[in-house]
Amino acid sequence: MLSQFKKIGPGAMVAAAFIGPGTITTATLAGSSYGYTLLWAVLFSVVATYILQEMAARLGVIGGMGIGQALRIKIQNPILKMGAAILVIGAILIGNAAYEAGNITGAVLGFNDYFPSYPFNPLVILIGAIALLVLWIGKYQFIERFLVLLVASMGFIFLVAAIAVRPNLGAILAGLCCPSLPNNSLLMVMGLIGTTVVPYNLFLHASSSQKRWAANKNLKDAHWDLTFSILLGGLITMAILITAAATVHTSTTTIQSAQDLSKGLVPLLGNWAGLFLSLGFFAAGLSSAITAPLAAAFATSEILGWEKKLTAANFRLTWMLVLLIGLIFSCLGFKPTLVILFAQISNGLLLPIIALFLLWVMNDKTIMGKQVNSQVVNCLAMLIILTTLLLGTKGILAAIGWF
Repeated sequence: MLSQFKKIGPGAMVAAAFIGPGTITTATLAGSSYGYTLLWAVLFSVVATYILQEMAARLGVIGGMGIGQALRIKIQNPILKMGAAILVIGAILIGNAAYEAGNITGAVLGFNDYFPSYPFNPLVILIGAIALLVLWIGKYQFIERFLVLLVASMGFIFLVAAIAVRPNLGAILAGLCCPSLPNNSLLMVMGLIGTTVVPYNLFLHASSSQKRWAANKNLKDAHWDLTFSILLGGLITMAILITAAATVHTSTTTIQSAQDLSKGLVPLLGNWAGLFLSLGFFAAGLSSAITAPLAAAFATSEILGWEKKLTAANFRLTWMLVLLIGLIFSCLGFKPTLVILFAQISNGLLLPIIALFLLWVMNDKTIMGKQVNSQVVNCLAMLIILTTLLLGTKGILAAIGWF
Protein backbone atom coordinates (compact mmCIF):
# COMPACT_ATOMS: atom_id res chain seq x y z
CA MET A 1 0.00 0.00 0.00
CA LEU A 2 2.83 2.38 0.85
CA SER A 3 4.34 1.80 -2.59
CA GLN A 4 1.06 2.99 -4.15
CA PHE A 5 1.17 6.26 -2.24
CA LYS A 6 4.72 6.85 -3.46
CA LYS A 7 3.29 7.01 -6.99
CA ILE A 8 1.22 10.08 -6.13
CA GLY A 9 2.63 13.25 -7.69
CA PRO A 10 1.30 15.13 -10.75
CA GLY A 11 -2.32 14.51 -9.74
CA ALA A 12 -1.64 15.95 -6.30
CA MET A 13 -0.14 19.02 -7.97
CA VAL A 14 -3.46 19.51 -9.77
CA ALA A 15 -5.39 19.11 -6.51
CA ALA A 16 -2.99 21.54 -4.84
CA ALA A 17 -3.69 24.02 -7.61
CA PHE A 18 -7.49 23.96 -7.53
CA ILE A 19 -7.87 23.85 -3.73
CA GLY A 20 -6.93 27.47 -3.26
CA PRO A 21 -8.45 30.55 -1.61
CA GLY A 22 -11.03 30.88 -4.41
CA THR A 23 -12.30 27.34 -3.91
CA ILE A 24 -12.44 27.73 -0.13
CA THR A 25 -14.38 30.99 -0.37
CA THR A 26 -16.82 29.69 -3.00
CA ALA A 27 -17.48 26.41 -1.16
CA THR A 28 -17.96 28.29 2.12
CA LEU A 29 -20.50 30.68 0.61
CA ALA A 30 -22.27 27.82 -1.19
CA GLY A 31 -22.66 25.88 2.06
CA SER A 32 -23.70 28.84 4.17
CA SER A 33 -26.21 30.11 1.58
CA TYR A 34 -27.71 26.89 0.21
CA GLY A 35 -26.88 24.20 2.74
CA TYR A 36 -26.03 20.81 1.26
CA THR A 37 -28.08 21.25 -1.92
CA LEU A 38 -25.16 22.19 -4.20
CA LEU A 39 -22.96 19.20 -3.35
CA TRP A 40 -23.96 17.71 -6.71
CA ALA A 41 -22.19 20.61 -8.45
CA VAL A 42 -18.95 19.72 -6.66
CA LEU A 43 -19.42 16.08 -7.68
CA PHE A 44 -19.98 17.11 -11.30
CA SER A 45 -16.89 19.32 -11.23
CA VAL A 46 -14.80 16.41 -9.91
CA VAL A 47 -16.00 14.12 -12.72
CA ALA A 48 -15.40 16.84 -15.34
CA THR A 49 -11.96 17.57 -13.94
CA TYR A 50 -11.06 13.88 -13.94
CA ILE A 51 -12.02 13.38 -17.59
CA LEU A 52 -10.15 16.46 -18.84
CA GLN A 53 -7.10 15.89 -16.64
CA GLU A 54 -6.96 12.22 -17.64
CA MET A 55 -6.62 13.27 -21.27
CA ALA A 56 -3.93 15.78 -20.33
CA ALA A 57 -2.03 13.15 -18.34
CA ARG A 58 -2.32 10.62 -21.18
CA LEU A 59 -0.91 13.19 -23.61
CA GLY A 60 2.08 13.68 -21.32
CA VAL A 61 2.68 9.97 -20.67
CA ILE A 62 1.93 8.41 -24.08
CA GLY A 63 2.40 11.41 -26.38
CA GLY A 64 5.49 12.52 -24.47
CA MET A 65 4.60 16.19 -24.73
CA GLY A 66 2.76 18.99 -23.01
CA ILE A 67 -0.24 20.85 -24.40
CA GLY A 68 1.81 23.85 -25.53
CA GLN A 69 4.13 21.61 -27.53
CA ALA A 70 1.13 19.80 -29.03
CA LEU A 71 -0.29 23.16 -30.09
CA ARG A 72 2.91 24.02 -31.92
CA ILE A 73 2.97 20.62 -33.66
CA LYS A 74 -0.70 20.36 -34.64
CA ILE A 75 -1.34 23.96 -35.68
CA GLN A 76 0.57 24.67 -38.87
CA ASN A 77 -1.02 27.96 -39.91
CA PRO A 78 1.34 30.71 -38.64
CA ILE A 79 -1.50 33.13 -37.91
CA LEU A 80 -3.43 30.55 -35.90
CA LYS A 81 -0.22 29.51 -34.15
CA MET A 82 0.48 33.12 -33.15
CA GLY A 83 -3.12 33.53 -31.99
CA ALA A 84 -2.81 30.41 -29.83
CA ALA A 85 0.43 31.71 -28.31
CA ILE A 86 -1.12 35.09 -27.51
CA LEU A 87 -4.18 33.46 -25.95
CA VAL A 88 -2.14 31.06 -23.79
CA ILE A 89 0.26 33.77 -22.63
CA GLY A 90 -2.61 36.17 -21.98
CA ALA A 91 -4.72 33.70 -20.04
CA ILE A 92 -2.07 31.77 -18.14
CA LEU A 93 1.05 33.92 -17.81
CA ILE A 94 -0.68 37.27 -17.30
CA GLY A 95 -3.73 35.68 -15.67
CA ASN A 96 -1.75 33.72 -13.11
CA ALA A 97 0.30 36.80 -12.29
CA ALA A 98 -2.93 38.71 -11.63
CA TYR A 99 -4.41 35.95 -9.46
CA GLU A 100 -1.19 35.24 -7.55
CA ALA A 101 -1.86 38.09 -5.13
CA GLY A 102 -5.12 36.38 -4.15
CA ASN A 103 -3.27 33.12 -3.54
CA ILE A 104 -0.74 34.81 -1.28
CA THR A 105 -3.19 36.94 0.70
CA GLY A 106 -5.59 33.99 0.95
CA ALA A 107 -2.86 31.92 2.57
CA VAL A 108 -2.59 34.33 5.50
CA LEU A 109 -6.33 35.01 5.75
CA GLY A 110 -6.68 33.38 9.15
CA PHE A 111 -3.74 35.26 10.64
CA ASN A 112 -4.79 38.84 9.81
CA ASP A 113 -6.16 39.47 13.32
CA TYR A 114 -2.69 38.88 14.76
CA PHE A 115 -1.33 41.95 12.93
CA PRO A 116 -4.05 44.62 13.29
CA SER A 117 -1.71 47.62 13.18
CA TYR A 118 0.40 46.52 10.21
CA PRO A 119 -0.24 47.98 6.73
CA PHE A 120 -0.09 44.41 5.42
CA ASN A 121 0.23 40.97 6.95
CA PRO A 122 4.00 40.29 7.18
CA LEU A 123 3.32 36.59 6.65
CA VAL A 124 2.84 37.31 2.94
CA ILE A 125 6.62 37.72 2.78
CA LEU A 126 6.98 34.27 4.34
CA ILE A 127 4.62 32.78 1.73
CA GLY A 128 6.59 34.42 -1.06
CA ALA A 129 9.89 33.22 0.41
CA ILE A 130 8.70 29.61 0.75
CA ALA A 131 7.31 29.57 -2.80
CA LEU A 132 10.54 31.09 -4.11
CA LEU A 133 12.68 28.54 -2.28
CA VAL A 134 10.61 25.53 -3.38
CA LEU A 135 10.67 26.58 -7.03
CA TRP A 136 14.27 27.83 -7.03
CA ILE A 137 15.64 24.49 -5.82
CA GLY A 138 14.64 23.27 -9.27
CA LYS A 139 14.11 19.63 -8.30
CA TYR A 140 10.86 18.34 -9.76
CA GLN A 141 10.54 15.52 -7.23
CA PHE A 142 11.03 17.95 -4.33
CA ILE A 143 8.24 20.22 -5.63
CA GLU A 144 6.01 17.18 -6.07
CA ARG A 145 6.63 15.88 -2.53
CA PHE A 146 6.14 19.32 -1.00
CA LEU A 147 2.78 19.75 -2.73
CA VAL A 148 1.70 16.23 -1.75
CA LEU A 149 2.41 17.20 1.87
CA LEU A 150 0.29 20.35 1.55
CA VAL A 151 -2.62 18.43 0.00
CA ALA A 152 -2.42 15.81 2.77
CA SER A 153 -2.48 18.61 5.36
CA MET A 154 -5.54 20.20 3.77
CA GLY A 155 -7.24 16.81 3.59
CA PHE A 156 -6.69 16.18 7.29
CA ILE A 157 -7.75 19.65 8.45
CA PHE A 158 -10.88 20.10 6.36
CA LEU A 159 -12.11 16.50 6.65
CA VAL A 160 -11.71 16.64 10.44
CA ALA A 161 -13.63 19.92 10.41
CA ALA A 162 -16.48 18.38 8.40
CA ILE A 163 -16.75 15.41 10.76
CA ALA A 164 -16.51 17.59 13.87
CA VAL A 165 -19.58 19.69 13.01
CA ARG A 166 -21.74 16.51 12.88
CA PRO A 167 -23.46 17.13 9.54
CA ASN A 168 -26.79 15.63 8.46
CA LEU A 169 -25.81 12.52 6.47
CA GLY A 170 -29.23 12.22 4.84
CA ALA A 171 -29.04 15.81 3.61
CA ILE A 172 -25.52 15.18 2.29
CA LEU A 173 -26.71 12.17 0.25
CA ALA A 174 -29.66 14.17 -1.07
CA GLY A 175 -27.36 17.02 -2.08
CA LEU A 176 -25.07 14.62 -3.93
CA CYS A 177 -27.72 12.49 -5.64
CA CYS A 178 -30.58 14.93 -6.32
CA PRO A 179 -29.39 17.91 -8.39
CA SER A 180 -31.40 21.06 -7.78
CA LEU A 181 -31.06 24.77 -8.40
CA PRO A 182 -32.36 26.89 -5.52
CA ASN A 183 -33.33 30.47 -6.32
CA ASN A 184 -30.38 32.62 -7.45
CA SER A 185 -27.94 29.70 -7.16
CA LEU A 186 -26.83 29.43 -10.82
CA LEU A 187 -23.86 31.75 -10.36
CA MET A 188 -22.77 29.77 -7.30
CA VAL A 189 -22.95 26.51 -9.27
CA MET A 190 -20.86 28.08 -12.03
CA GLY A 191 -18.40 29.24 -9.39
CA LEU A 192 -18.05 25.78 -7.84
CA ILE A 193 -17.36 24.24 -11.25
CA GLY A 194 -15.20 27.13 -12.45
CA THR A 195 -12.83 27.02 -9.47
CA THR A 196 -12.19 23.31 -10.08
CA VAL A 197 -12.07 23.03 -13.89
CA VAL A 198 -9.32 25.52 -14.77
CA PRO A 199 -7.22 25.82 -17.96
CA TYR A 200 -3.76 26.07 -16.45
CA ASN A 201 -4.14 22.74 -14.66
CA LEU A 202 -4.35 21.01 -18.04
CA PHE A 203 -0.95 22.45 -18.98
CA LEU A 204 0.48 21.68 -15.55
CA HIS A 205 -0.74 18.08 -15.54
CA ALA A 206 0.41 17.21 -19.07
CA SER A 207 3.88 18.62 -18.44
CA SER A 208 4.32 17.10 -14.98
CA SER A 209 3.05 13.69 -16.19
CA GLN A 210 5.52 13.86 -19.06
CA LYS A 211 8.36 14.46 -16.62
CA ARG A 212 7.24 11.71 -14.25
CA TRP A 213 6.12 8.88 -16.56
CA ALA A 214 6.83 9.50 -20.27
CA ALA A 215 10.13 7.58 -20.17
CA ASN A 216 8.45 4.26 -19.28
CA LYS A 217 4.92 5.03 -20.59
CA ASN A 218 3.50 4.08 -17.18
CA LEU A 219 -0.15 4.98 -17.74
CA LYS A 220 -1.38 2.70 -14.94
CA ASP A 221 0.49 4.67 -12.27
CA ALA A 222 -0.64 7.94 -13.83
CA HIS A 223 -4.28 6.82 -13.58
CA TRP A 224 -3.89 5.78 -9.93
CA ASP A 225 -2.26 9.10 -9.08
CA LEU A 226 -4.99 11.05 -10.87
CA THR A 227 -7.90 9.09 -9.40
CA PHE A 228 -6.69 9.33 -5.80
CA SER A 229 -5.69 13.00 -6.02
CA ILE A 230 -8.78 14.33 -7.78
CA LEU A 231 -11.07 12.38 -5.46
CA LEU A 232 -9.22 13.78 -2.44
CA GLY A 233 -9.42 17.29 -3.88
CA GLY A 234 -13.15 16.87 -4.42
CA LEU A 235 -13.62 15.55 -0.89
CA ILE A 236 -11.79 18.58 0.50
CA THR A 237 -14.09 20.95 -1.40
CA MET A 238 -17.13 18.99 -0.21
CA ALA A 239 -15.81 19.03 3.36
CA ILE A 240 -15.55 22.83 3.30
CA LEU A 241 -19.09 23.17 1.93
CA ILE A 242 -20.42 20.67 4.48
CA THR A 243 -18.67 22.45 7.37
CA ALA A 244 -20.22 25.76 6.35
CA ALA A 245 -23.67 24.21 5.85
CA ALA A 246 -23.64 22.38 9.18
CA THR A 247 -22.33 25.41 11.06
CA VAL A 248 -25.13 27.64 9.76
CA HIS A 249 -28.03 25.22 9.66
CA THR A 250 -27.54 23.53 13.04
CA SER A 251 -27.03 26.71 15.08
CA THR A 252 -27.66 30.44 15.09
CA THR A 253 -24.14 31.06 13.79
CA THR A 254 -23.78 33.17 10.65
CA ILE A 255 -20.99 32.80 8.12
CA GLN A 256 -19.94 35.74 5.97
CA SER A 257 -16.43 34.60 5.02
CA ALA A 258 -14.18 31.55 5.09
CA GLN A 259 -12.72 32.75 8.41
CA ASP A 260 -16.09 32.14 10.08
CA LEU A 261 -15.84 28.39 9.40
CA SER A 262 -13.99 27.95 12.69
CA LYS A 263 -17.14 28.86 14.66
CA GLY A 264 -18.48 25.37 14.12
CA LEU A 265 -15.32 23.84 15.62
CA VAL A 266 -15.32 25.81 18.86
CA PRO A 267 -17.21 23.11 20.85
CA LEU A 268 -14.53 20.60 19.90
CA LEU A 269 -11.33 22.68 19.77
CA GLY A 270 -12.17 25.71 21.88
CA ASN A 271 -9.78 28.62 21.37
CA TRP A 272 -7.67 26.50 19.01
CA ALA A 273 -10.45 26.31 16.39
CA GLY A 274 -9.38 29.47 14.58
CA LEU A 275 -5.72 28.46 14.43
CA PHE A 276 -6.62 24.95 13.24
CA LEU A 277 -8.53 26.21 10.20
CA SER A 278 -6.02 29.00 9.59
CA LEU A 279 -3.42 26.29 8.95
CA GLY A 280 -5.77 24.86 6.31
CA PHE A 281 -6.04 28.25 4.61
CA PHE A 282 -2.26 28.58 4.81
CA ALA A 283 -1.74 25.23 3.05
CA ALA A 284 -4.35 26.06 0.39
CA GLY A 285 -2.93 29.48 -0.41
CA LEU A 286 0.68 28.30 -0.37
CA SER A 287 -0.05 25.37 -2.68
CA SER A 288 -1.72 27.67 -5.21
CA ALA A 289 1.04 30.26 -4.81
CA ILE A 290 3.51 27.57 -5.94
CA THR A 291 1.49 25.90 -8.70
CA ALA A 292 0.30 29.10 -10.42
CA PRO A 293 3.85 30.33 -11.28
CA LEU A 294 4.93 26.77 -12.13
CA ALA A 295 2.02 26.26 -14.54
CA ALA A 296 2.67 29.64 -16.14
CA ALA A 297 6.31 28.70 -16.71
CA PHE A 298 5.38 25.33 -18.23
CA ALA A 299 2.72 26.79 -20.54
CA THR A 300 4.82 29.76 -21.68
CA SER A 301 7.95 27.67 -22.26
CA GLU A 302 6.03 25.09 -24.30
CA ILE A 303 4.10 27.51 -26.47
CA LEU A 304 7.25 29.54 -27.23
CA GLY A 305 9.48 26.49 -27.72
CA TRP A 306 11.75 27.25 -24.75
CA GLU A 307 13.55 24.66 -22.69
CA LYS A 308 11.28 23.21 -19.95
CA LYS A 309 14.07 22.33 -17.55
CA LEU A 310 13.21 23.72 -14.12
CA THR A 311 16.63 25.34 -13.80
CA ALA A 312 16.57 26.91 -17.30
CA ALA A 313 16.91 30.70 -17.27
CA ASN A 314 13.72 31.45 -19.24
CA PHE A 315 11.72 29.00 -17.14
CA ARG A 316 12.93 30.57 -13.90
CA LEU A 317 12.38 34.11 -15.12
CA THR A 318 8.78 33.26 -16.02
CA TRP A 319 7.74 31.85 -12.65
CA MET A 320 9.73 34.53 -10.81
CA LEU A 321 7.82 37.22 -12.69
CA VAL A 322 4.45 35.71 -11.72
CA LEU A 323 5.49 35.29 -8.08
CA LEU A 324 7.02 38.77 -7.81
CA ILE A 325 3.95 40.49 -9.27
CA GLY A 326 1.69 38.60 -6.87
CA LEU A 327 3.90 39.44 -3.91
CA ILE A 328 4.06 43.15 -4.75
CA PHE A 329 0.30 43.41 -5.26
CA SER A 330 -0.43 41.57 -2.00
CA CYS A 331 1.96 43.79 -0.02
CA LEU A 332 0.48 46.96 -1.48
CA GLY A 333 -3.08 45.73 -1.12
CA PHE A 334 -3.52 46.63 -4.78
CA LYS A 335 -6.12 44.80 -6.85
CA PRO A 336 -5.07 44.92 -10.52
CA THR A 337 -8.64 45.27 -11.77
CA LEU A 338 -7.89 45.78 -15.46
CA VAL A 339 -5.37 42.94 -15.51
CA ILE A 340 -7.83 40.60 -13.76
CA LEU A 341 -10.53 41.69 -16.23
CA PHE A 342 -8.23 40.80 -19.13
CA ALA A 343 -7.34 37.49 -17.46
CA GLN A 344 -11.01 36.57 -16.94
CA ILE A 345 -11.81 37.20 -20.60
CA SER A 346 -8.70 35.30 -21.77
CA ASN A 347 -9.44 32.33 -19.50
CA GLY A 348 -13.07 32.35 -20.60
CA LEU A 349 -11.88 31.96 -24.18
CA LEU A 350 -9.07 29.53 -23.41
CA LEU A 351 -10.92 26.88 -21.40
CA PRO A 352 -13.32 25.60 -24.12
CA ILE A 353 -10.71 26.08 -26.86
CA ILE A 354 -8.04 24.08 -25.02
CA ALA A 355 -10.57 21.41 -24.03
CA LEU A 356 -11.66 21.05 -27.68
CA PHE A 357 -8.04 21.02 -28.87
CA LEU A 358 -7.19 18.36 -26.30
CA LEU A 359 -10.08 16.23 -27.55
CA TRP A 360 -8.75 16.60 -31.12
CA VAL A 361 -5.24 15.55 -30.11
CA MET A 362 -6.49 12.59 -28.09
CA ASN A 363 -8.01 11.12 -31.26
CA ASP A 364 -4.79 11.49 -33.29
CA LYS A 365 -3.19 8.05 -33.69
CA THR A 366 0.10 9.56 -34.87
CA ILE A 367 0.54 11.08 -31.40
CA MET A 368 -1.42 8.71 -29.16
CA GLY A 369 -1.02 5.38 -30.97
CA LYS A 370 -3.40 2.80 -29.50
CA GLN A 371 -4.23 5.07 -26.55
CA VAL A 372 -6.66 7.29 -28.46
CA ASN A 373 -9.99 8.14 -26.84
CA SER A 374 -12.83 5.63 -26.76
CA GLN A 375 -16.24 6.74 -28.07
CA VAL A 376 -17.54 6.89 -24.50
CA VAL A 377 -14.76 9.26 -23.45
CA ASN A 378 -15.35 11.38 -26.56
CA CYS A 379 -19.06 11.73 -25.71
CA LEU A 380 -18.34 12.62 -22.08
CA ALA A 381 -15.64 15.07 -23.16
CA MET A 382 -18.04 16.82 -25.55
CA LEU A 383 -20.57 17.22 -22.73
CA ILE A 384 -17.86 18.74 -20.55
CA ILE A 385 -16.67 20.99 -23.38
CA LEU A 386 -20.21 22.36 -23.72
CA THR A 387 -20.12 23.03 -19.98
CA THR A 388 -16.75 24.80 -20.28
CA LEU A 389 -18.23 26.87 -23.10
CA LEU A 390 -21.01 27.99 -20.77
CA LEU A 391 -18.46 28.69 -18.03
CA GLY A 392 -16.27 30.61 -20.45
CA THR A 393 -19.19 32.67 -21.73
CA LYS A 394 -20.31 33.39 -18.18
CA GLY A 395 -16.77 34.45 -17.25
CA ILE A 396 -16.52 36.83 -20.20
CA LEU A 397 -19.98 38.32 -19.62
CA ALA A 398 -19.24 38.73 -15.90
CA ALA A 399 -15.94 40.41 -16.69
CA ILE A 400 -17.61 43.03 -18.87
CA GLY A 401 -20.51 43.50 -16.46
CA TRP A 402 -23.27 41.82 -18.47
CA PHE A 403 -23.89 38.90 -16.09
